[in-house]
Amino acid sequence: MSIRTGIVTAALCALPLTCAAQQRPLVTEDPETIGAGRMLIEAGVDYTREVDYPASGLSGNLLRAPLIGLSMGVGAIGEIQIDGGLRNHLAITGRRPAALSHFLVVPGDSTTDVEDMTVGTKVRLVSEGTSRPSIALRSATRLPMAGNEKGLGLDTMDFYSTLLVAKTIQSVRFVGNIGLGILGDPTRGDRQNDVIMYGVSFARAIATNSEVVGEVNGRKDTREGDPPPGTESRSMFRFGARHTIGSWRADAAIMFGLAAADPTVGMAAGFTYVFDAFQFP
Repeated sequence: MSIRTGIVTAALCALPLTCAAQQRPLVTEDPETIGAGRMLIEAGVDYTREVDYPASGLSGNLLRAPLIGLSMGVGAIGEIQIDGGLRNHLAITGRRPAALSHFLVVPGDSTTDVEDMTVGTKVRLVSEGTSRPSIALRSATRLPMAGNEKGLGLDTMDFYSTLLVAKTIQSVRFVGNIGLGILGDPTRGDRQNDVIMYGVSFARAIATNSEVVGEVNGRKDTREGDPPPGTESRSMFRFGARHTIGSWRADAAIMFGLAAADPTVGMAAGFTYVFDAFQFP
């Protein structure tokens, strides 16, 4: 390993935000936690075109702002996460009959609602070593904050459990997620759809405080036949960069949908702040 590569590798591992929580602008979860007594606050905005809502029959261009995340370090290996958003605004470009379209109360050419809230925990099981990756388990529940009357919500609860694995090799950190999602059927209260959750990401240090990042993240429907509306396969490719100054980190990314129900293209930007919030006895 050259001196320059060694310096960049050290910088990648030393950045206070690199291994923390959601790793904006990515959603593939790193197994490393933010540390005992620390708190992470993140906020951002994203805009996607040709978004489709199969349950309500609406389609259009979606602006989500602000998206907010809060993570709290509970001990050296644990973390509690809360993620949501205050305003989702869909500029409607199309309507079609759908399973929940009769619930709609959207008379105009746009609709607005809040983002569903997700509450989760992450526990690191194995710390990263010279020849072994770090491993963690994350479990999360999505709460139905957005209603089906506005066309942007399903009024169902989902549960996710994923195994998280990561390893830094020279100047690149690789992260992988695999697990199970149990998604409620918005048309029947006695039925669910089990999907495979997955994500693969990288973060490459290009300078002491800067990285380029990318990922493919989504879910795979496992049901035979047509899935319940709103639980179909999804997959997004993201590529972006982030820059750290002290305890702050700014990020930006472009997004491309890979599955039939995904937006065609989008962009995201935001920031993350980490600080010492409290001390454990």
